[in-house]
Amino acid sequence: MSKGTYLLEIGLEEMPARFVTNSMNQLAEKVEKWLKENSLNCNEIKRYSTPRRLAIIIEGLDEKQADMEEEAKGPSKKIAQDKDGNWSQAAEGFSRGQGVSVDQLYFKEVKGEEYVFVKKYTKGQDTVSLLTDLKEVVQNLQFPKNMKWGSYQLRYVRPIKWIISLFDDVVVPFEITDVQADNKSEGHRFLGENVVVEHAQEYLTTLLEQFVIVDPVERKKGIESQIKAMAENEGWSIPIDEDLLEEVNNLVEYPTALFGSFDERFLGIPEDVLVTSMREHQRYFPVKNKEGKLLPHFITIRNGDHRHLENVQKGNEKVLRARLADAEFFYKEDLKTPLENQLKRLESIVYHEELGSIGDKVRRIKDLAATIGKSLNQSTDELKKVDRTAQLSKADLVTLMVGEFPELEGRMGEEYALKSGEDKDVSKGIYEHYLPKQSGDSIPTTTNGSIVSVSDKIDTVVTSFGIGLVPTGSQDPHGLRRQTAGVLQIFNGKSWTIDLLQCFDEGLTVAEKRGLLKRDKEAVRDDLIDFIMLRLKNLLQEQGIRYDVVEAVLKNDDIGQVHTLVKKANFLNSQLKKPEFKQVVEAFSRVTNISKKASQNGEFDKGLLKEKEEIALLEIKEDVASKVRSLLGEGSIEEAYNELRRLEPFIHQYFDNIMVMADDAAIKNNRLNHMRDTASLITTFADFQSIVFHSGE
Repeated sequence: MSKGTYLLEIGLEEMPARFVTNSMNQLAEKVEKWLKENSLNCNEIKRYSTPRRLAIIIEGLDEKQADMEEEAKGPSKKIAQDKDGNWSQAAEGFSRGQGVSVDQLYFKEVKGEEYVFVKKYTKGQDTVSLLTDLKEVVQNLQFPKNMKWGSYQLRYVRPIKWIISLFDDVVVPFEITDVQADNKSEGHRFLGENVVVEHAQEYLTTLLEQFVIVDPVERKKGIESQIKAMAENEGWSIPIDEDLLEEVNNLVEYPTALFGSFDERFLGIPEDVLVTSMREHQRYFPVKNKEGKLLPHFITIRNGDHRHLENVQKGNEKVLRARLADAEFFYKEDLKTPLENQLKRLESIVYHEELGSIGDKVRRIKDLAATIGKSLNQSTDELKKVDRTAQLSKADLVTLMVGEFPELEGRMGEEYALKSGEDKDVSKGIYEHYLPKQSGDSIPTTTNGSIVSVSDKIDTVVTSFGIGLVPTGSQDPHGLRRQTAGVLQIFNGKSWTIDLLQCFDEGLTVAEKRGLLKRDKEAVRDDLIDFIMLRLKNLLQEQGIRYDVVEAVLKNDDIGQVHTLVKKANFLNSQLKKPEFKQVVEAFSRVTNISKKASQNGEFDKGLLKEKEEIALLEIKEDVASKVRSLLGEGSIEEAYNELRRLEPFIHQYFDNIMVMADDAAIKNNRLNHMRDTASLITTFADFQSIVFHSGE
């Protein structure tokens, strides 16, 4: 079958950099899905983007759909024909639905019964006639934020300015917001011109002639190589932040790297301030020497060529000089006031209209941190550090520096605390109590930082739930999922053995005493448990734990011991491929299954045991029980499992020789109670019945 190349380019006003890559990928994925739905094959879908365009090229695309022959099954013969062999209404309806006459119907036997069948021949359509439907794909792209323009109803990331829809050299027409698809594109806004793409295969070279590098991978490589060459020439070390590189790459169409300088006096400002000012506000790459010390230089990426770079350099230096002068002023002014003296200003900053000021939040954090610290058996000195960290945790929010650079919250708290003579661990804890900020982020290194971080996050989640701010669907404006995930990450990373739910309960108590619960306390607690369960499930799945193992360890609702639970899940996941594990699961599942028939209130009577197999099972169970519970309490997961495994042969012997559902009601009920108690021991480890073995395992 003949094949061709199809080009689709959507020209737009400049998109926000953070939208570009995801939008490009979404376009390619939706087009790939569309091709499958329309039975069109291709060799490859290549994806391209710049701030002003999203594009895909489909290489090796079928020029037409393949002709298809399908066999459709209809009603059974006894329904399709009467006793005289005449076609019934059911058969006639089936044939009409398939677009054929009853003369084309025939019978085939399926599992001993005859059914009506028909063969359908569908002639494949030309690809060009189908590609016009990509209009719907383009219009249905989803973006984090949309806008409307003119009188059009379409909501889109930015107004559409042009569209290329080209199969080889043939325009595939469609129209969106009065923009007709053709073969015309726009070059670089300042260096290029409007251009005609004569053939889909000439897209990259045609745009490159107009100073547009449409391949984001090539653009990024170009930026990196220019930065590295500059660093090598100057003897510098330039750490390339991947997020910054991605953002810069999506801000330019024709990148050219250049460097500038700033006054050395600004190096007296904390390095984080300088780097943040350059990276977050100006999209500059900071420059260091080979020893890692910050130098008074920066690298920026111009959206253009090498002409008049000295003017661009001077302009960037001027803008940065003003930024750093402001930062220097803020820093010096902030240092005039000890950090502790900033606390009273927190009382006038509203945290939430229903939850009081940030000062109120700090007091809640202090109360909760004290309780958690005592639960962790912290010394008196450590508890003092915890209290001081909690007290000063939000003090930097009212400083001039954090007011200008919110990204530096915590960092400036640490800096100003040290300058104010605070303990080193307390200062570090002020910064670390914001950690982890996102999935995969590091957790606090200090104990006081960890305790205050957990207290802060629990307070945020509990009080939000308490006033009805419960995340729904994808909506989570207060970041409660992230906050809860951070708590779990700390509990697991620090191997804490304190009960997670008790910490949340204490947070509820603190909120209740202050009259902050606008809902029933038990209802709030139930919602919190469900919410925590989902976050635990996500945590385990992110670690590669199989879905049924996740269910097995979460089934008994014992989610208080986070670190133990995670260790259990990882251990069980490691056992899945072992043949002996399947035998263990089968034995434990037999007990769990039959135990469901027992009364929850019935008492087990040892005196009614007569057979040696049931006595042997009881004896081994009693020996194992105390050891398993002790080992689980210590977090010795593998050792606890090995103890529990000792039950397996006794369970098999029991079921091979004992009839649980005996005729004697007293014996039957006692044996069921025996199974219930044994199952209770097994499920202290996990609900093994949830683990699924597929064929071949």
